[in-house]
Amino acid sequence: MFGPDYKEPTTQQLVEAAAGFLEAQLPSLDGRAAFHGRVAVNVLGIVARELALGPAAAEREREGLKALLKRDGSLQDLRVELCGRIRAGQLTQAHPTLLDHLARTVADRVAIEQPRYGSLKLAQD
Repeated sequence: MFGPDYKEPTTQQLVEAAAGFLEAQLPSLDGRAAFHGRVAVNVLGIVARELALGPAAAEREREGLKALLKRDGSLQDLRVELCGRIRAGQLTQAHPTLLDHLARTVADRVAIEQPRYGSLKLAQD
């Protein structure tokens, strides 16, 4: 059953296979079932992209926050601090790197959640 070249599928490959199976079933569905099938395919696509792109995006965001805030910490802690500093007026759009950091972070999220978004390519350049 398992030969020397056997490789266990990755989580991403399993999710993509499930999405492919569901997508193949969509033409046989109608009405509410077809709608829910399309939603499920889209959700699985997001999960697959999160598995593929999410860790690197999170690390880029964390590194950007470390540079911006001049301290280390978990991604969540750094996000909370960024929001607090913006709310307190300590970081504004006049800061030389804030808007660049936010634009990169949003572009990474959009690449995962809405990769066909029309302006994504412009945001990534």
